Amino acid sequence: MKTYVVGNWKMNFTVGEASIYLHKIQRKLPNYRDVAVIVAPPMIALQSLSLQVDVHKLKLAAQNGFYRDYGAYAGETSFSQMVGLVDYAIIGSGERRYVFGEDDKVIARKVSAALRNKITPILCVGETESERAYGETADVLRDQVLSGLRDVSKEDINKVMIVYEPIWAISSEESSKLASIDEVTDAVKFIRNVLKESFDEGDDVPVLYGGSVNPSNAGAYLTIPGVNGVLVGGSSLILSEFLDIIEIAKRVQR
Repeated sequence: MKTYVVGNWKMNFTVGEASIYLHKIQRKLPNYRDVAVIVAPPMIALQSLSLQVDVHKLKLAAQNGFYRDYGAYAGETSFSQMVGLVDYAIIGSGERRYVFGEDDKVIARKVSAALRNKITPILCVGETESERAYGETADVLRDQVLSGLRDVSKEDINKVMIVYEPIWAISSEESSKLASIDEVTDAVKFIRNVLKESFDEGDDVPVLYGGSVNPSNAGAYLTIPGVNGVLVGGSSLILSEFLDIIEIAKRVQR
């Protein structure tokens, strides 16, 4: 299985800045066969970046999308409108769940909409700090995985990616904590067991880790059994750090 490095640029860069940054990445990025590099620019930049992306080196992802294919939904962008622009879509990220209040029902509908439009959903799941403190991590992960994939058939489960993204470890303007290797190991193992029980698939679905990933800790996270890649936030905005993480992924690729 490939190792995935996903850079989520979030609400950073103008269209022009995103174009320049993508050019810089592609100029320095080798064509790795066993490491898949994915970047998720702001929605406003997707169309123009889709014209300059070198698909042999990296692919584009959306940071979000709406679950209806068309209609009177002012301000939204559907997955059907992104066909031909992106290959992946990040769904259920910490901000979407806990800043914008997206519940499990909405997230499940987005996963289905992405698959319907042949876009690979990157489903993010993870507990808050208080949920972990009260010993609810397993319940939260089970609920988010099963609810997010509730309309996904066994035939389509291998078209989905999952990211373990503990909310308390996401970089933000406030301080965040680093998830330990043991914490990530246990969570990823649990997620794979849920997949095995529900879909008879425990090993073939890519499971990534996301939470303050940087060049100093990427290698440790990438060598955890069952982890197939990393979702990178802040470090994906710094060219040298993002390239370092990609190179680390290449070195530890199994």
